[in-house]
Amino acid sequence: MPLPPTLSPEQRQAALEKAAAARRMRAELKEKLKMGSLSLKELLAQSATDEIVGKMKVLDVLESLPGLGKVKARRLMDEIGISETRRVQGLGEQQRRKLFERLG
Repeated sequence: MPLPPTLSPEQRQAALEKAAAARRMRAELKEKLKMGSLSLKELLAQSATDEIVGKMKVLDVLESLPGLGKVKARRLMDEIGISETRRVQGLGEQQRRKLFERLG
């Protein structure tokens, strides 16, 4: 197994800051979904241009929707045929369409 690249302290700090910013943005997006100020359609449309949104897990996104908890989100993904490890950018057109049909 190859070793990770050796980073200078500045490079390491920059990488840590970038990761923290991505986590904050994902948390904000999930909160907006929960409050209803952002729709699933808007989030999925945003994933085409925003790498951070595209790398969010579909399960996390669905669990953030009002009325969907962990069990319902997993059941919905299972019925549609979406893997629990699938990320938003990896959703196919039919999977997206079926999500919209089920969630309105």
